[in-house]
Amino acid sequence: MNVLTFDSDEKLNEACANMITSLVQTNPHAVLGLATGGTPVGIYEQVVRDYQRGFVSFHEVTSFNLDEYVGLPSDHPESYRSYMRKHLFAHIDLQPAQAHIPDGNEADLEAECRRYDQLIEDVGPIDLQLLGLGHNGHIGFNEPAHALLRGTHIVELADKTRQANARFFDRPELVPRHAITMGVGTILQAKMIVLVVRGADKAEIVNRALNGPITTECPASLLQTHPHLVVLLNEQAGKLLKPS
Repeated sequence: MNVLTFDSDEKLNEACANMITSLVQTNPHAVLGLATGGTPVGIYEQVVRDYQRGFVSFHEVTSFNLDEYVGLPSDHPESYRSYMRKHLFAHIDLQPAQAHIPDGNEADLEAECRRYDQLIEDVGPIDLQLLGLGHNGHIGFNEPAHALLRGTHIVELADKTRQANARFFDRPELVPRHAITMGVGTILQAKMIVLVVRGADKAEIVNRALNGPITTECPASLLQTHPHLVVLLNEQAGKLLKPS
């Protein structure tokens, strides 16, 4: 585990974007695992700047997003498909057919889960998986539980998760109650995982995830088992970690 702490979000964004662009420069056919939410926005802005400056091309890259809401129209402004178009896909040369997001509107969601897993297996493994961290320790939408599913699956979102995401919706009750998410087993198969966390409100769960017992009650704690985990924190998020 390599933990890096930054004294500004700008430096954190640049460091993470550099990891992504450097990988693609070295391996133009890289497979990227992408995340959504507030955490990656600045990172994607930096990636777009690198692309616009001619530093990198994503034309041969394949991407897989972690998750999507169930039942939210794909063109809804808060769908993760809309999010990715707004913050990244509309601004780089990644081919639409190679940008994969689970479909939360499929009539047979179990079949969609199996399809998504098979697609990752056929194209992968994922070279770099970008992750954020939920206040309750969730990664993707893998919520705390007595047991975690390995593959893509449907999950009922915890109240804390829905409350955290309510800021993106007009009213809290509009936040979907279910999502389709990549499983922890698939996440852990990535060659490299980059966990990005910001804010003092995440400091306690950061410490628990990185230094606490490995337990499905804190899904992010399973990242401790990964051989190539990079953790990027701002100073607030890392304030409870003991200096190495």
